[in-house]
Amino acid sequence: MAQRDYFEKDYYAVLGVPKDASSADVSKAYRKLARDNHPDSKPGDVAAENRFKEISEAYSVLSNAEKRKEYDEVREMVSSGAFRGGFPGGGFPGGGGGGFGGGGFDLNDLLGAFRNGGAGGFGGGRRQTVRTARRGRDVEADLTLSFADAMAGVTTSLRVSGQAPCSTCNGSGAAPGTMPVTCSVCSGAGVTASNQGLFSFSEPCTACNGTGRQIPTPCPSCGGQGTEIRTRSIRARIPAGVRDGARIRLAGKGEAGTYGGPSGDLYVNVHVEPHPVFGRKGEHLTLTVPITFAEAALGTRMTVPTLGDPVTLKVPAGTESGRTFRVKGRGAPTTRGGTGDLLVTVEVAIPRKLTRTQRKALEAFADLDGGNVREHLEPYLSAPEPAGA
Repeated sequence: MAQRDYFEKDYYAVLGVPKDASSADVSKAYRKLARDNHPDSKPGDVAAENRFKEISEAYSVLSNAEKRKEYDEVREMVSSGAFRGGFPGGGFPGGGGGGFGGGGFDLNDLLGAFRNGGAGGFGGGRRQTVRTARRGRDVEADLTLSFADAMAGVTTSLRVSGQAPCSTCNGSGAAPGTMPVTCSVCSGAGVTASNQGLFSFSEPCTACNGTGRQIPTPCPSCGGQGTEIRTRSIRARIPAGVRDGARIRLAGKGEAGTYGGPSGDLYVNVHVEPHPVFGRKGEHLTLTVPITFAEAALGTRMTVPTLGDPVTLKVPAGTESGRTFRVKGRGAPTTRGGTGDLLVTVEVAIPRKLTRTQRKALEAFADLDGGNVREHLEPYLSAPEPAGA
């Protein structure tokens, strides 16, 4: 992403959201547009591919709080006319001359001057570009897994858009055939020391701006920055037993750092699809199994499914509906290397319709059953005495 894009492109219009849109609204708009224009869904459609790049670029800015703040400040500066008299180095946004992004000018200079009092902070001349090494920004990606994949763990590919190592110089910032060299002033330390009487102070090296290296011949594609905007495919290992809503950090897989700075991190937001029969309760899996009245009363042995081989469960005679049985070691994998349990809850299934033979058998059973299961309620069934009687 070129710095002048902050002036020339309306990222809110690209995503079709208002300037005060929430982060959730920005993400929702991006997902819909990205799905409609993704190259995988429209192979060979150049227009859709270019549109997808614009959408990804807009989202990389508006989804990041720090980037969005800078973008809004720059747009506010221009719309207010604060730089009507021209930019340092000559030129105007979108115009000719030295122009935005030309020699001796940097977006951070502009923001710094604006925050310190506006355009007057530049004086009348050009400022020297300060290109310090910067850590890449953290990025986020959503991943949806089936229940089985979440339990087993999976290695998958994630497509992430944003600053990536320049494909021309492979992130070195130097033109092909050349290499960065160790700074001759600070010997690669990135700092220089100056003696002030009894004290010695360290400060960033002005020759290499604290990077510890110099680039005699900058890359023509990235201007020595070492990064470019593009979509990358990142392999990610998702651990077994991951839960719905988990946020996994992949160190160094975020946006590439500029001018030799380290890469940011990638945070993967995991969404797990529900299973048709299994549920989850912490590290345990849950399963509800219906049984007949006869099985509950007489007891039974039944086979129940697990995520592996089925197991046989013994249901003792007189089991009440809603009772839960524990099957050891058949739950979800844990971060400690163990496995939770499978919690099987039995529910007595009441038939909605009875055959004549079944009805007669139950009526006969009812005649034989002399117990009163509601005996404890009888003291409360008599009508209360009227007040004042």
